[in-house]
Amino acid sequence: MPLWLRLYRRPLLAGDLTAGVVVAMMMIPQGMAYALVAGLPPVAGIYASILPPVLYALFGSSMTQSVGPMAIVSLMTAAALAPLADPGSALYVTLAAQLALISGALLLLCGVLRLGFLAGFLSRPVISGFSNGAAIVIVVGQVPALLGARPPQWHAPSALLGLGSLLLLWLAKRYGGALLRRCGCGAAAAETGARMAPMLLVLGATALVAALDLAGAGVHTTGHVPSGLPSLGLVASAGHWRALLSPALLIAFIVFLMSMSAAQTLAHKRGEKLLTNRELLGLGAANLASAVSGGFPVTGSMSRSAVNFSAGANTPLASVVTAALLALALVAPTGWLALLPLPVLAATIVFAVAGMLDMATLRQAWRYDRSDALALLATTAGVLLLGVEAGVVIGVLLSMGALIWRASRPHIAVLGRIAGSEHFRNIERYAGETLPAILVLRVDAGLFFGNVDAVGARIDEEVRARPDTRALVLVLSAVNQIDTTALSGLQEWNRGLAARGVALHLAEVKGPVMDRLKHSTLLQELSGPVYLSTALACDDLARRAPPLHGRAQGGALP
Repeated sequence: MPLWLRLYRRPLLAGDLTAGVVVAMMMIPQGMAYALVAGLPPVAGIYASILPPVLYALFGSSMTQSVGPMAIVSLMTAAALAPLADPGSALYVTLAAQLALISGALLLLCGVLRLGFLAGFLSRPVISGFSNGAAIVIVVGQVPALLGARPPQWHAPSALLGLGSLLLLWLAKRYGGALLRRCGCGAAAAETGARMAPMLLVLGATALVAALDLAGAGVHTTGHVPSGLPSLGLVASAGHWRALLSPALLIAFIVFLMSMSAAQTLAHKRGEKLLTNRELLGLGAANLASAVSGGFPVTGSMSRSAVNFSAGANTPLASVVTAALLALALVAPTGWLALLPLPVLAATIVFAVAGMLDMATLRQAWRYDRSDALALLATTAGVLLLGVEAGVVIGVLLSMGALIWRASRPHIAVLGRIAGSEHFRNIERYAGETLPAILVLRVDAGLFFGNVDAVGARIDEEVRARPDTRALVLVLSAVNQIDTTALSGLQEWNRGLAARGVALHLAEVKGPVMDRLKHSTLLQELSGPVYLSTALACDDLARRAPPLHGRAQGGALP
């Protein structure tokens, strides 16, 4: 039994019931809409919203995460399956469930192997770029459904319905909360009520279609939605396992990444701690459940999770309540769902994914780090020009490439002593005192095969610029690791400096690094001793160096 269920208390029930009802009303139009994005029958979105949140409640670690269909994952599903089958066909539906099965199995395997640290392989700018590109692709793809036909051959009733729905959704978001507060609702209730606008819009539009016979006028509707619960089982296509493996791996990665982003935001607000490996298990189980119940890949949704949180959810029981209500909706007569107009569903999709556009991160990255901003733009361009899967790959490569590029060019500072203290600082930033025959350098990164040449070139440059140098103190306070290639580099620097009459000394070597150096011959070969601190090194070497003189390099920073 999950810990949250063992410790469940009656006062938590009211909030969970309320949140469950609110999210269920939100899930009906949203789930059907995201199924259309994935190229599946609308009812598949409801199927994917019943069992998956129940399994996540049993295995996941977030108290307020809402698991189900999501725009980006639906788009990736469509991109993966479009080359293999016609959207909406029986084979397409089978492959969607098979894709969820493989993605779920991969997530479960990562959870068992405790690979939760993989969440850090995409930087925030790259995630933002991917989300922006996916949002634009989804919006463009929904334009024909929103207008009833491809521009400029608009279908007037459909366009009026779709564009009018967009306007109403914007008005509800912009003014709905304030209007409800003026009517006497509390702040939380007003916010939750404003979020119910898509469901109210769907109900109103369905009633309008029935009253005015808009279907007869050419407005496309969802058509027949089968009643009853999904049958449990799995039908797989034996010839497509290999073709689905690569997209399933990417989808599993994005599922975990997006879900963790939503769950961490809400966990921070509640002061809770997430267990990344438990999240992998929960998401893996949810996708397996979606696979056996006729669904497609699912993940945690930021928008639904935020609604779940603001509606008062205290535990995953809220998601179980949502699932139960959706199941009841399918058991009840579903004839009214057949009249749900596709332009309205398209409007809910466009409005939802428009909120994914993240310009704030681009502006911040442009001001703070242009390389991150360029990575964001390149990822967006990759999604738009090369496809969703290529965009994911570009994002991963850019994240790793930026990390390697920065690590290969570590910051190296010439240090001087702050007058009257034992502190040593960068002489380019502080007024530091130096010894004419002693050069003190601090390397601000781990030493590994990717940066050893750059560090060696900088050492050579500084020694050449100071021909009277007789001792080089290499401060390793920021060095957490020295790999085999860097160890060989240290040995070469030691021999090369000794040939030029310069002794190499190490200072402030971290314990784990020293433990490894003891298993090498470097400490025996080193032309100078290893010092506990930079101050001790300079004090000891000062006895054999010319007198101290002052040298100011810039003003001290505040």
